[in-house]
Amino acid sequence: MKALTAVKILLIVTSHTQLGNTKEPTGFWLEELAAPYAEFTQAGAQVDIASPLGGKPLADPKSEKEPNEATRAFLADAGAKKKLANTLVLEKVKDTYDAYFVVGGHGVMWDLATHTPLHSLLTAAYARGAVVSAVCHGPAALVGVKAPDGKPIVAGKRVAAFTNEEEKAGKLDTVMPFLLETRLREQGARHESGPMWGSFAVRDGNLITGQNPASSVATAREVIAALREKSEKK
Repeated sequence: MKALTAVKILLIVTSHTQLGNTKEPTGFWLEELAAPYAEFTQAGAQVDIASPLGGKPLADPKSEKEPNEATRAFLADAGAKKKLANTLVLEKVKDTYDAYFVVGGHGVMWDLATHTPLHSLLTAAYARGAVVSAVCHGPAALVGVKAPDGKPIVAGKRVAAFTNEEEKAGKLDTVMPFLLETRLREQGARHESGPMWGSFAVRDGNLITGQNPASSVATAREVIAALREKSEKK
């Protein structure tokens, strides 16, 4: 299978560090960064990481407690760690990537959900045919993104994201500024889900979304498949 050596992918992480008013720390979910990073780099793509504030974002401490093969590999990779320690400032990112992947973590619900520079970036990217993707709470970043017709990017599209059921099971449904599944449905998304905590990813054209941390690899592989299709058409 041809390597995606000419392809550039931007991973986007939250800079938000507090879980509502609880004084508990939050951030991005490490596995949701590490697993896609591994999939993309192994496919030959060039990968950058960006966040609203730039610099080193905070990983949700809970996501560091049970390291798996992907997170261990990421933390052992000097190049990956350097990119994470020096994330690009989203507002300064030029619109030159073939795919954009919003990493989850509860922090997304506070900053990326309302981050106008990211919404503008993804709106323009989608309009020119780039792949726009997100996993778990990452789709919260899509609620301000528009399709070329001016409607929400998710309107009429098959979309997966962290479910209300999963949020309630984690006892954070009352802490969140909004429930992600509910908001996506309000914007006209055809929300779909698999079993709680199981891998489930959905592709609808150039929009690719995954349900939860277990869906990180499946979502990334859908992105790679979409990019391969594009490269074969060229």
